[in-house]
Amino acid sequence: MMIKDLGAGVASVWEGLRPITKKMLVGAMQSGGSNPPVNLVQTFSYDAHADWELSRLLSALDEQSKSFGKKNTEILNEISQLAETCVSVLESQSGSAEVFIQLAERAIKKHDYNKLDKLADRLSDRFSSGEIAEVVRQTDVPQIRAIAYETLALLPVQAILPLLEDPLYSDIAANALEQKAYEYDSAEARDLLDQLDSETEIRND
Repeated sequence: MMIKDLGAGVASVWEGLRPITKKMLVGAMQSGGSNPPVNLVQTFSYDAHADWELSRLLSALDEQSKSFGKKNTEILNEISQLAETCVSVLESQSGSAEVFIQLAERAIKKHDYNKLDKLADRLSDRFSSGEIAEVVRQTDVPQIRAIAYETLALLPVQAILPLLEDPLYSDIAANALEQKAYEYDSAEARDLLDQLDSETEIRND
């Protein structure tokens, strides 16, 4: 595969990748692409910059795929293979709200609800409560907000509690607690909501 054949946008982003990121992607593709071994990614010390690089490359690949006609099947297949490699690495390694939203929106556009379910599982396994709340804050897509709210509501109350002190996330945390209290029948969440209501009434008096 020649990167330059995948379009100017992809080639430009690829050129800006660090050598270690290029090696990681090539290794992942050679190992099967859709399921790169965890030890392969760990070998290349995956970091936040790699997260950003792969996210940009995935965006460029998705954009480029729109500009090729359906007759360019060979090029489209190569774009798809590289894109799915990016997705697989991001799914397994990223803890970023922005990347989660990107992957979830991509799955929704493709009507790939199995992928969306797997992403939801990753959200609860890999993401902090703050990053989950950030997903809610950054997206207007109903399906993604619902997934993030449900994930927050299933966390222990103690994991949600610090978010109430953060102006960015306090409303999100309160909504998650309400969902936990009444949809998941959490007495602890109900007690905390009652306490918060009482404190609000006292401050308003």
